[in-house]
Amino acid sequence: MSAAEGPLVVGVDTSTQSTKALVVDASTGRVVASGQAPHTVSAGAGRESDPRQWWDALCEALSQCGDAAYEAAAVSIGGQQHGLVTLDGRGEPVRPALLWNDVRSAPQTRRLIDELGGPKAWAERTGSVPSTSFTVTKWAWLAEHEPEAIRATRAVRLPHDYLTERLTGQDTTDRGDASGTGWWASATEAYDDEILAHVGLDPALLPRVVRPGEIAGTVRDSHDLPFSKGTLVAPGTGDNAAAALGLGLRPGTPVLSLGTSGTVYAVSKRRPADPTGTVAGFADAHGDWLPLACTLNCTLAVDRVAALLGLDREAVEPSSGVTLLPYLDGERTPALPAASGLLYGLRHDTTGGQLLQASYDGAVHALLEALDLVLDEDADRTAPLLLIGGGARGRAWQETVRRLSGRPVQIPEAKELVALGAAAQAAGLLTGEDPAAVARRWNTTAGPVLDAVERDEETMARISGVLSDAAPLLEGAPRTR
Repeated sequence: MSAAEGPLVVGVDTSTQSTKALVVDASTGRVVASGQAPHTVSAGAGRESDPRQWWDALCEALSQCGDAAYEAAAVSIGGQQHGLVTLDGRGEPVRPALLWNDVRSAPQTRRLIDELGGPKAWAERTGSVPSTSFTVTKWAWLAEHEPEAIRATRAVRLPHDYLTERLTGQDTTDRGDASGTGWWASATEAYDDEILAHVGLDPALLPRVVRPGEIAGTVRDSHDLPFSKGTLVAPGTGDNAAAALGLGLRPGTPVLSLGTSGTVYAVSKRRPADPTGTVAGFADAHGDWLPLACTLNCTLAVDRVAALLGLDREAVEPSSGVTLLPYLDGERTPALPAASGLLYGLRHDTTGGQLLQASYDGAVHALLEALDLVLDEDADRTAPLLLIGGGARGRAWQETVRRLSGRPVQIPEAKELVALGAAAQAAGLLTGEDPAAVARRWNTTAGPVLDAVERDEETMARISGVLSDAAPLLEGAPRTR
C-alpha cells in the first residue's frame, strides 16, 4: 500500500445485512483498506436484529482494515434508517431492534395518521406521512404489544446513533436520520412535543440532534476498537443521506438505488411535504432536503423469484405481457403493507425467463412512478439517472431501468457509496469543507453512461393497470361473494 497523501478517515455503512468499513485518504478519496462482517435478521412476521451484533460486526470490519483504521483522524457512521433501538439504564438493548422493513405496525400507522389530523397535516408538520417503516409507528406497536419493554426503556436510538454513542459516550443523532422517525418536525427542525406526548415517548429519552459540520464527540478511552483515543467522530446519518453525500449530489440530480430496498431521491432546496405519502420529506445531512420514495421489495425479491424458477438472476427473456408484482414483504410504495406477490397474465407459452423479467419490471415500475413526484420543478428531467446499489452492477437491472425510464443511465464506478459518504462527512470535519464538495473532489460519480432508449410506455401502463385492478386483493380486503 502506497503512502496516503492526506489524513485518513473511516466511513462506515451499517446496513440491514452487514456492516462495511472503508479507510479513505481524505485528500484523494482513495480507499486504502476495507472490511465487512454480516448481520442476522429474524424471519417470520417481524424483522428484528440484536444491535450488539452491529457493534461486533463493526469491530470485525475494522479489524480487517488493520493499522490503517488506527491511524484515522476522524470517523463517521451511516446506517439503515428508521430502526427502533430501545436501551435500558446500562445502555444494553431491552429487546432486538425493530428494523425498517418490519411492517407489523400497519394498524398503528393508520391510527396515528387519523388521530393527528390526517395525511396533509402530517406532511405539513413533519414533511412526511408516516409509513410502517417509520420509527414512531414501531414505538406505537411496541407500546401496544410489549408494554413491559416500554417501561424498561431509558433511551431510544436509531441504528447509527447506537454505534456512534458506543464510540463517543454521547447521545447524538443528525437531522437526516431524525427526519425519518416521524417525531422530528421538518417545519421547525426539532422534536415535536405533541407527537411525542401522543405516543407516550419522553423527549428526554431521545438523542441530541447535532448540526451539519458539528463534531458529535471523540472516541473515548474505554472501548475495544482500533481507533486512537480522541479520534474525531462526525454526526453520521441515515444510509440514503450518506449515499447522497457520497455522490456529491447537487440539487435536482436524480438517483435510483437498487438494494434490499429500492429508493429514488434527489437533493432539493425546497422542504418537501407530499400529502399522498408517496414521497418522504427527509432532510439531508448538510442543510438541504432529500425527498425520497422507497420500496421494500427490490433486489432480494427479484433474487427470490430467480431462485424459485431455478434461474440465474441474469437469465431474463423479453416480456410477453405477463405481469409480476414482487411485493413479497408487503410494500411501502405503493402503500400496501399487507400485500403479497401477484402474478397476472400467465399463459402456456410463458417462459421462466419472461417471468423473471416481469419481476424486474414490477420492482422498477414502482420506483419510476415515484420519480416524477420526487423531482421538483427545477430538476433537469433529461439528465442521466444515477444508478447505484448492489443491483446497479447487474445487466438485467441496468437494461430494465433504461427501458422503463427512457432516460440515460449513469453507473458510478465507486462502490460502497454509503460508507464513502460517511467518509466524506468525516473528512469535512478535518478540512472544513461541505462533505458533498469533498465527494465531488473525489469524483465519485465517474462511470459509464448508457444512452437513453425509447421509454416502454406499454409495459409501464400495463403494470399500472394490473396494480389498480388488483388493489382490493393487495390491500388485504376481505373477499366478497
